[in-house]
Amino acid sequence: MPTIAVVGEVVADAVLPPDGIVDGAAHLTVHPGGGPANTAVALSRLGTTARFAGRLSGGALGALCRAKLEASLVDLSASENATEPATLAIARLDATGAATYEFYTDGTADWAWTDASLAPLIDGPFPAYSPPVAIHTGTLALALQPSGQVIESLLARARPAMTVSIDPNLRTLLVPVASYRLWIDRWAGLADIVRLSEDDLDQLWPGWTPEQAAIHLHACGVPLAVVSLGGAGAFASLRGEQVRVPIAPTTLVDTVGAGDSFHGGLLHYLAEAGYLGGRLETLTIDGLVAALTFASRVSAITCSRAGANPPWATELTG
Repeated sequence: MPTIAVVGEVVADAVLPPDGIVDGAAHLTVHPGGGPANTAVALSRLGTTARFAGRLSGGALGALCRAKLEASLVDLSASENATEPATLAIARLDATGAATYEFYTDGTADWAWTDASLAPLIDGPFPAYSPPVAIHTGTLALALQPSGQVIESLLARARPAMTVSIDPNLRTLLVPVASYRLWIDRWAGLADIVRLSEDDLDQLWPGWTPEQAAIHLHACGVPLAVVSLGGAGAFASLRGEQVRVPIAPTTLVDTVGAGDSFHGGLLHYLAEAGYLGGRLETLTIDGLVAALTFASRVSAITCSRAGANPPWATELTG
């Protein structure tokens, strides 16, 4: 399988169920998470070589996150050991299993990248495999500073040889939506694939349809715009050719990591089919529909169990 590089945060997700506060105490279950880390796990479990650049804390929560990445066979050779504590998120579930988040990021490990420390992600050495065909990032790593500017510079340098994928995954409790609106066109100018959630779309451009968002992103230079629509499936536009796919059947436990798993499934399918490595010149609408359908199955399995727990390739056979 080709290699996909991923850069971004590793977060400990403390999940609080609807009935999780009892007798004055919160009963939390902590799962390894973070949007980019979740995507790397999904890619690796599906069979892609996922080369992940994260800053991994040596504390208890950092060790939990590292263990999941290693058990999922993610390549951590471009990651760094960090002395700072791990970033913490609290994912509060409602009665339907949908999650809302609050984040604790001050002084944590994920935001101290430099140009030199990120260079090995795309420059190698690459033990036993070839250079990446694509690079993926997003969520807080791209929006918080100083990491955001460093990662943008990395994307610009990687772009001549790699497909660039971005999942903005807006976190407006930490970053004002006005900042996202200021940055999104610049990010789109670096990207070949941009995926928005339905919530992202509503916050970025209130009242816009997925079709309107796609027209805007195409005008910024994005060949493939995708909008995940929850229970309504997914919309995508490839240079103006638009498609929709339904959600795959599932029994919902929670939505933690669902979008990250969808994005990992999409990238894995595109890589396996040979579409990555440039500006998606050979991707057809039929190929896109097949990729979106596969990604929906990956996301559905993740939604059927607690936390960001993407499936292994063997769970999608048959």
